[in-house]
Amino acid sequence: MKKKIYIILFTFLGILLQFLVHAAVEIPYLSLLNRDFERYGFGLKWPQLLAVHVVLTIILIIAGAAFGFFAGKYCWRKIYIENAWRFKK
Repeated sequence: MKKKIYIILFTFLGILLQFLVHAAVEIPYLSLLNRDFERYGFGLKWPQLLAVHVVLTIILIIAGAAFGFFAGKYCWRKIYIENAWRFKK
């Protein structure tokens, strides 16, 4: 039970970190679009850019969840399995 909660919380952490990455990329890009849409819009219109945004958001959420899941499994193994002998008396 403890392992499942640990991995679920790491997955949640990965999703939260994904939101920070998303904001760090999107906020400056939207600023560039507001300054000069023709130059930074890649020849797309707003509805097309919105579709790209939705697709990339879904990909980022999946990537963040996967990163968190695998980081949780890795950290669980490192802390509770490989170093378990250090905590036993």
